[in-house]
Amino acid sequence: MKKEAFITLVLLVFTSQVFSQYTKDDSLMGVITPERTWWDLKYYDLDVEVDIENKFFKGSNVILFQALEEGSVMQIDLQPPMKITDVSQADLVLKFNKVAKNTYHIFFNEPIVKGQLSAIKIYFEGQPHEAKNAPWDGGVVFTRDSNGKPFVATANQGIGASIWWPCKDHPADEVDSLQIRVTVPDELWNISNGQMRDMQLSGDGKRSTTWFVNNPINNYGVNINIGNYVSWKDVYQGEKGPLDVSFYVLEQDLPKAKAQFTDAYRTLEALEHWFGPYPFYEDGYKLVQVPYLGMEHQSSVTYGNGFSNGYKGTDLSGTGWGLKWDFIIVHESGHEWFANNITNKDKADMWIHEGFTNYSENLFTEYFYGKEAGAEYVRGTRRLIQNDRPIIGDYKVSQSGSSDMYYKGGNMLHTIRQIINDDEKWRSILRGLNKDFYHQTVTTAQVENYISEKSGIDLSKVFDQYLRTTKIPKLVLTQKGKKIKYHWENVVSGFSMPVDIKVNGETKRICPTRKPQKIKVSGLIVDEDFYIETSWRSEG
Repeated sequence: MKKEAFITLVLLVFTSQVFSQYTKDDSLMGVITPERTWWDLKYYDLDVEVDIENKFFKGSNVILFQALEEGSVMQIDLQPPMKITDVSQADLVLKFNKVAKNTYHIFFNEPIVKGQLSAIKIYFEGQPHEAKNAPWDGGVVFTRDSNGKPFVATANQGIGASIWWPCKDHPADEVDSLQIRVTVPDELWNISNGQMRDMQLSGDGKRSTTWFVNNPINNYGVNINIGNYVSWKDVYQGEKGPLDVSFYVLEQDLPKAKAQFTDAYRTLEALEHWFGPYPFYEDGYKLVQVPYLGMEHQSSVTYGNGFSNGYKGTDLSGTGWGLKWDFIIVHESGHEWFANNITNKDKADMWIHEGFTNYSENLFTEYFYGKEAGAEYVRGTRRLIQNDRPIIGDYKVSQSGSSDMYYKGGNMLHTIRQIINDDEKWRSILRGLNKDFYHQTVTTAQVENYISEKSGIDLSKVFDQYLRTTKIPKLVLTQKGKKIKYHWENVVSGFSMPVDIKVNGETKRICPTRKPQKIKVSGLIVDEDFYIETSWRSEG
């Protein structure tokens, strides 16, 4: 067999093995199918009534879209036990068919021509999947607060927005703007994304609130939060001027929340410094109490951290610095820049959300407590890295990679900062990402190339090493008298990364390769801000 044919066969076998673990539903959710490709989302008008007692959702979603090319069949996603009941276009009833567990095809009576703006209205109902351990398993949380009143919220980052409403459930196409109207019992309030446009009390014991989002929003960022809320509002003077901030908490938790939520102002201050202006001034910033830990819903950040510092009262870094601020406020608000402003095109690239946002914890700590404090924090989180599988997942199957995207992702970025070795340039890169990819969906390649280009350093192999393998670069140091040889092991082909060392208290930079090099010193200390392993050996 020829070498080329053999390689092709191996690749085909490997590919079939990788994707055999995925279902048709995974592919339909993860691929930009022909039924998704031909049309571009413009606007959602979502109207939902929540029957809390029966855990039942019923409503409609108007989808305004523009044809990028002629099309006659549209894919819409809605996961069971929710179901689509009817679809209409103006006064015309449209046929639809469920083609897989989570996927429907809608058939237009006449082809939609290229460039045409059109709208359809989808009616839906059902008992949405109930989350057992939100936000990780995803779904809707139905519970009661400490006073026995209903407390309900959606949390569907991993499982998808289509767990409770019909939509184009793929991150590559964000809707340009959104209106959401939610009807609940009149003793309760629903808080959603953006600014509240309207509140109406009906004669039959119901309250409807209408919220409008002015900016592009990812599907999983759309949320419903229902409770016996009280609120207060303020204005934060940010980089772009006055920013409306508001806080929604259960009535009985108001005193604790007023004290704890001051961390929201500190978070906005620190992250605007590092990442640039808050990306959604028109929609304001909200912090909303929910019956689970919290999530990054755009302009409606949800919070359930018990009004205490750290992560549920603990410091994930083990250094003590993580107990000086509220983890959920900082982390979930950090997602306004990375996840909501800059969104991955494919779920496999979820590290863009979680790696940068994990790193925002380090930057927050540095901003208020000093550079070494921030470095200690991020180094401390290395104990949580598993290196079980690559950070980047499999593409086109709606699957993310390892949870190492958090702590390993943050440490990779901290390492890249050391490589660049220019703090102002590094800050300009972080801010530049949020400016140049403002309100966009992106790929890993775009982010990697941007950082390499702006830093003037080819970081491609560094990204390959940390994102696409589980191997940690090993710097092998071999002592022989007053000389030390050094080289890389456990690295990808072509790997190149400088490392700082201290010799007699003075910082020097070495550039190891796979081939051993020498330095005339009797001892050295490797800078621990580089996320690598070191191995000392002796010779003769």
